[in-house]
Amino acid sequence: MSKTEGNEDSSNKEIVQCPECGSRRILRDYARGDTICGDCGIIISDLMIDSGPEWRAFTAEEKRDRSRVGSPMTYRMPDKGLSTTISRSDRDAYGRKLSPKRRAQIYRLRKWQVRTRVHSSIARNLAQAMPELNRIASQIGIPRDIRESAAVVYRKALEKGLVRGRSIESMVAAAVYLACRLHKIPRPLDEVESVARVNRKELAHCVRLILRGLDLKIPRPTATDFISRFANELSMSGESQKRALEVIEKASEMGITGGKDPTGLAAAALYIAGILAGERRAQREIAEVAHVTEVTIRNRYKEIVRKLKMDLEV
Repeated sequence: MSKTEGNEDSSNKEIVQCPECGSRRILRDYARGDTICGDCGIIISDLMIDSGPEWRAFTAEEKRDRSRVGSPMTYRMPDKGLSTTISRSDRDAYGRKLSPKRRAQIYRLRKWQVRTRVHSSIARNLAQAMPELNRIASQIGIPRDIRESAAVVYRKALEKGLVRGRSIESMVAAAVYLACRLHKIPRPLDEVESVARVNRKELAHCVRLILRGLDLKIPRPTATDFISRFANELSMSGESQKRALEVIEKASEMGITGGKDPTGLAAAALYIAGILAGERRAQREIAEVAHVTEVTIRNRYKEIVRKLKMDLEV
């Protein structure tokens, strides 16, 4: 049973209903290119368009070599990865040596192609900012999706004119810091400052400037956001992480966490959890990971133990 009427129309638009019985249970056989009604079995169309490539590939290398498309668009590159580049090789596509006249022509084309990529002040700014963003993100070890968010935040700040009068390095570092908070994988401000070529005061000022200028709704970091990362860097077990989270939860219920630095609270909670779980870590070791002082850990530790009436053998 073949329904040939309206094949031309049905191949150009999505079929959602059987013209014979009115059923909406439509099946598609991509191997044969048929569109079939799941109830009456009629072949509604046999002209399904294959949107895939016309070539086949059996290995990752073959797929890469035969593909005729580039990488997806990314905000982490100044041109979003959409522009082309002219190779510096002195050979053509067949491996033949280029003549001196042709090499001179390619050189001129390459020079003007590079000039057209940075033809505006915004493009020149991004050409400096995006490599700096990737450098900072690589040194503090943040994933690709957060880097993309940081690039978007910086581009919005650039469009709003917030970068004018500020150093590119400080604005990029502020964008990375805010992107980490946006994804609830925060990094301490001191950690970002340690890899950025700016001081803490300037970095904090740029963070506030972006928050006000872009009207961003960035969640405030909490102590629980830092527990997992600090514990992993300290090679502490899941049991210790669980106990640290319980300590933070009890301290929050008692109102101890209000107005306190979340990194210091997380460090103190891990110190207490290490004692309870038999995985004791030195305060100096925890302080280096959390980017706080040992005095801060001791003060938060004493306050939590006193308010929660915990009996710990130090």
